[in-house]
Amino acid sequence: MKNILIVGGGAAGLMAAYTAAADGGRVTLLEKMPALGRKLLITGKGRCNITNTCDLSSFIKNMPGNGPFLYSALNAFSNQAVMTFLEEWGVPVKVERGGRVFPVSDKARDVVAAFERALTAAAVEVKTGVQVTEISTEAGAVTGVRTAKGITYRADAVILATGGASYPGTGSSGDGYRIAKALGHAVVPLKPSLVPLEVAEDWITELQGLALKNVSATVLFAGMKQSSEFGEMLFTHYGLSGPIVLSLSNVVSRVLQQKDKGEVLVEINLKPALSSEQLDKRLQRDFAKFARKQFKNSLNELLPSRLIDIIIDLSHIDPEKPVHQITKEERNRLVYELQHLTFTITGTRPLAEAIVTAGGINTKEINPRRMESKLVKGLFLAGEVIDIDGYTGGFNLQAAFSTGFVAGRAAVQE
Repeated sequence: MKNILIVGGGAAGLMAAYTAAADGGRVTLLEKMPALGRKLLITGKGRCNITNTCDLSSFIKNMPGNGPFLYSALNAFSNQAVMTFLEEWGVPVKVERGGRVFPVSDKARDVVAAFERALTAAAVEVKTGVQVTEISTEAGAVTGVRTAKGITYRADAVILATGGASYPGTGSSGDGYRIAKALGHAVVPLKPSLVPLEVAEDWITELQGLALKNVSATVLFAGMKQSSEFGEMLFTHYGLSGPIVLSLSNVVSRVLQQKDKGEVLVEINLKPALSSEQLDKRLQRDFAKFARKQFKNSLNELLPSRLIDIIIDLSHIDPEKPVHQITKEERNRLVYELQHLTFTITGTRPLAEAIVTAGGINTKEINPRRMESKLVKGLFLAGEVIDIDGYTGGFNLQAAFSTGFVAGRAAVQE
């Protein structure tokens, strides 16, 4: 039996450990935190967005960070395979809007528990509280690992699945990049992906905690549209967050690196289902209904109360003005602000607050069919430590499961 060491007990490491053991390896999983799956427990707001039901080509499109690198892995272990695996280990799943897959229980803890049962059944030896600091090699091949306490573990193969550098409190503090660099691997510079955005407008604090549904957000750079998303968002004390903002943050991170070429803006359309003409007609109906009221008291059926003063200020209409005196020009200004609530982006939140790390070990140095290093024989890589990243919706976890599966299977093969 081949001795396989897995470094990291997150999504990729758990799948790699089970697969390697199920395929006949003698597997030891080393995790530096006191328990397995710390980051899994907080994904999807604690519900764990396991995967997405979309087809392979759509999956690749939703992985802006080196999606094509994952063709082999996604073919080898698909979204359906992940769902089947979890159901076989006692976690029924359900599909929600946008093809997002969750446990029926809505508990990420159940997903971690399923992996723990699978690892026990496959006789994987799990050691927590063990921090690997170095992978040992001889004549260009892996011989084992060394820990922070100076203990050496011998191995025929090592799977590095230490995660990214976001949410370091869960254990993904960038260890894998340092270990890989020491072996000669190139690491593509890290940047946050799926991360909230900071804005220049100081009045954002008035909206802190306000969540919106069925709105659209568009990224503009130097006056040119970059990308748009429709769905839910959240205002914070520093800026913008929520699903559609996180999805756009990858694009924002990229264009922020070219800030010298123009402003980066995010434009919120509060009424995307209506054309400007339809929205104007809706306003005319509301204004007829509230004709005797002051303007500031006429928007309660159109907007959340905390947005009303902001929109009034931006429209430059006197809040005390009687509704029946509002001119067509003023109404047009109001329509525009309702569909172009604009924020100046000053940056993203820090990498430590990102859901996903973009950047990582260069994919050109990894065999995509085996997830094996092209530089060090017997070294395999899986999950977020690799330079792959996707949008929100289950894509990143699927990438972790698929690369973990391929690395686990290849590690036990000659």
